[in-house]
Amino acid sequence: MTLTQKRIIILLVICIAAAVLGRLAVRAFMNLLLGGTLFGGNFL
Repeated sequence: MTLTQKRIIILLVICIAAAVLGRLAVRAFMNLLLGGTLFGGNFL
């Protein structure tokens, strides 16, 4: 595997992780505004 292939794979992994964490951050922020629970569970 060449260096450019490793760079492309690392960039893809970072992009996927950023997308997942970004969506979670948006959901957490919206739940703070709306007063809900983060993962859909009902604690009460």
